[in-house]
Amino acid sequence: MTIVVTSEDRNGLRQRAEIESFEELFVDAPPIVGGEGSAPDPHDYLDLALGACKAITAQMYARRKAWPLEKVSATVLRDDSRERHGLYRLDITMEFQGIEDADQRARLLEIADRCPIHRIVTTSEVQINTTLDA
Repeated sequence: MTIVVTSEDRNGLRQRAEIESFEELFVDAPPIVGGEGSAPDPHDYLDLALGACKAITAQMYARRKAWPLEKVSATVLRDDSRERHGLYRLDITMEFQGIEDADQRARLLEIADRCPIHRIVTTSEVQINTTLDA
């Protein structure tokens, strides 16, 4: 999959992201760093990806097990106050509507922690190669 991020104008920090056949997404920086705050910032998208991945993973597991999961909610609370010191903390609260069994709820929480994005940011070596387009 290819994602193309392009600045919208030379004066602001707002970016347009194109992801193949999906609708355009927008990214902006908060006003404190010179953006307009007109769209989620890159941190928001990282946090969103983790919450969505956990919810999707739990839903897929419940579906395979034929458990009566009606709805999943993942609330992500960010504490980036120590990010510059190497600590970026995300507290995620999961809600599983339709599942009353405590063991099933605990299993869904355990499975949610195994989602691909959680593993990428906690246990994978991520290699990023940035090049200049000629």
